[in-house]
Amino acid sequence: MKLLARRILPDMEEEQLSLLPEDPEDMWHAYNLIVVGDIVSAHAVRKIAIPNGGTGSSASERVHTDLTLRVKSTFFDPAVSSLRVSGVVVSENEYVPRGSHHTLDLEVSRSFSIVKPNGWDSVAKTTLSQALSDDRNGAMAAVVMQEGLANICLITQFRTVLKTKVESVVPKKRDKVSDQDAGMKRFFDKTLNSLVRALDFSDTRPLLLASPGFTASDFKDYMTKQGRDKSDKVLSAIAKNATVIHTNSGHLHSLNEVLKSPEVLAKMRDMVYAKETQYMDQFFDMLKLDDGRAWYGARAVEKAVADGAVGPGGGVLLVNNSLFRSDDLETRKKYVGLVDKVQLDGGEARILSSDHESGQRLKLMGDIAATLNYPMLDLDDDEEEEEEVQVVRDNGNRHEEDDDMLDSVI
Repeated sequence: MKLLARRILPDMEEEQLSLLPEDPEDMWHAYNLIVVGDIVSAHAVRKIAIPNGGTGSSASERVHTDLTLRVKSTFFDPAVSSLRVSGVVVSENEYVPRGSHHTLDLEVSRSFSIVKPNGWDSVAKTTLSQALSDDRNGAMAAVVMQEGLANICLITQFRTVLKTKVESVVPKKRDKVSDQDAGMKRFFDKTLNSLVRALDFSDTRPLLLASPGFTASDFKDYMTKQGRDKSDKVLSAIAKNATVIHTNSGHLHSLNEVLKSPEVLAKMRDMVYAKETQYMDQFFDMLKLDDGRAWYGARAVEKAVADGAVGPGGGVLLVNNSLFRSDDLETRKKYVGLVDKVQLDGGEARILSSDHESGQRLKLMGDIAATLNYPMLDLDDDEEEEEEVQVVRDNGNRHEEDDDMLDSVI
């Protein structure tokens, strides 16, 4: 996603952002970014009726225009990466009156603008940041190289982003062996320094090393040795997670043949949701222990968060993104508040995709769950008590009805 412009509109306090989706993945981010109540502007095609003054009949004609809607609903079709935004027109023009209903079809390579009258909360800001970042969740690091040339890039499901290029003079094999070895060491050292500067490896990220011959394999050995000699655990992990693949050259276009590999495609798909799957597995493992450190359902999780139990030392809040798409603004604010509180307490808040297997597992738990950094017991007592009170009330009402019926019979 590309940010084209940001400005404050004369009649609104909130700023307007103009965004350009560049690939199908951007449409998924747009779907998570646009919620009910937002003001969205985009180009549209509208069918209008043109009266015929002579006959009194009218003919329809399709016209191109720009529309601004207050969003009432959205629909995302992942199969074609198309997003439909429906709402009420808030800025009329010669073709469309204010207050009429319309639907905007947002697509790749078509810009749109968004204003959030209710403000940009932390979840919306995070979604926007992810949409604008090249280094997205699931992006694979790659170095396509040959002697003296290395292209360091990020690969997402839909595109390859070149982060930096490394060039270094390496003596040919006809020169002294010692000179060539020294040249390759300089080249590997320069490539490694550029790699760790250009990409974030704080979270485990697979690395793809591609080259003709043995250049990529030798570079992996060099990384492993450097990590061992410097006792650098991060560098050792990078080398351990590196996969060596053969290509015809060290130029970027050589990645095309690599990306057609079923193994690489499968690994990239797994990367996108690897963390989500891991967190759900951990939650269910702790739930089986039944030691008071795993809870699910809004009421129990809210109590745990309020008590500060979803904090550092193992606290993780898991929330499905569907909860942030509620038509009720107060509902969204409630769950945004939970995310903010957990992060403020030093815990981790993870928003899962309700379309992925991990999000579907969470849906069975009421769309929200948490692992706690210390045990808490009986978080659902109040709920059970309320159910018992309701049963008593229902029984009481039935007894009163029976008494009334008895009196009427007498």
